[in-house]
Amino acid sequence: MGICGLYIHIPFCNARCGYCDFFSVVPGGPDASAGLVDALVKELRHRTSEPGTAIDTIFVGGGTPTVLAEADLERLLHAAAERGGPVGEFTVEANPESLTGAKAAVLAAAGVNRISIGAQSFADPELRVLERLHNARQIADAVQIARRHGIPRIGLDLIFGVPGQTPASWGESLRQAVDLEVEHVSCYGLTYEHGTRLARSAAEGRIRPCEEELEAAMYLHAIDVLTAAGFEHYEISNFARPGGRCRHNMIYWRSEPFLGVGPSAAGCPDGRRYRNVADIDEYIRRIEQTGCAEEESEHLRGAALAGEMTMLGLRLIEGLDVAAVRQCTGVDVFTACTEVLTRHADRSLIEARPDRIALTRDGLLVADTIIADLMAALDVPRV
Repeated sequence: MGICGLYIHIPFCNARCGYCDFFSVVPGGPDASAGLVDALVKELRHRTSEPGTAIDTIFVGGGTPTVLAEADLERLLHAAAERGGPVGEFTVEANPESLTGAKAAVLAAAGVNRISIGAQSFADPELRVLERLHNARQIADAVQIARRHGIPRIGLDLIFGVPGQTPASWGESLRQAVDLEVEHVSCYGLTYEHGTRLARSAAEGRIRPCEEELEAAMYLHAIDVLTAAGFEHYEISNFARPGGRCRHNMIYWRSEPFLGVGPSAAGCPDGRRYRNVADIDEYIRRIEQTGCAEEESEHLRGAALAGEMTMLGLRLIEGLDVAAVRQCTGVDVFTACTEVLTRHADRSLIEARPDRIALTRDGLLVADTIIADLMAALDVPRV
């Protein structure tokens, strides 16, 4: 398979936030993680056993990986590092309240060189709306803990469009993130995913979603503040200091091969996309029996692959590599999407060059609509 990324999903959180629709559960007790880690290590060995497989990036996400007991976290991270060989980027996600000095020491000893902290907001009232367990003070504490233990690259996730959030409070969150001198900031608009407590609260009128115009203004303000502070805006939601891009996520956006390990984890090696079962007990049972827990698998070809590459590649500020799509799929996006490209270019929402299609600043605000139009022109249904 060659060079690829590796994602490991840890489906444990100390509490489930009301806006979250990722697969996660509250662990049943301090010993709950041992059986899961046994299965993760077994699947990890199975996935990386193919001759020629070289892991360039590892990303351990969730859920909250730092919820794992220290011994289990250490065992998993060392197993990942050993299977991967020399790894260029080794990221672990953490929440401020779950990152202790002892766990940061475990990360550093395993070779983790990048940590992504789920800060979300520096305003305590907004953290309460989001049902986060930490307070604003703990964010700075977590950053300092990571630094004291020698983890060189630190990123923060922030959310805008939170009910009750104001331009001033959003600006203050951005300012504090910049002042902490982290290497990476991700800014996500709050989404009301079907089936979440947040979506039910909005439907029942218990909370009032942010106005679209205000949300757009907050997003543009983030671009202005972070780029003025020296961050590169390299993907719709992501900003990095020079050399600080998340290499693992670039694999997704460039449609390069990656492996997924863990309950609900997805992978896409050599054009085959798979997803593991989203149930911890069933995942463990299948791994113990066969070493594999896939419940979905498909080979992406032609228009379906072109659509996925377009959807992901347009998220990059540098834009979609049209020649790469043509080479991989045989589909010429310019030919297949002439009408859509012309319409959006005339409205200054995209820039279409012979080698690239990229969103403009105004286009970033309606990225979902533009991508949906392109997917329809490619005759690819959106899920």
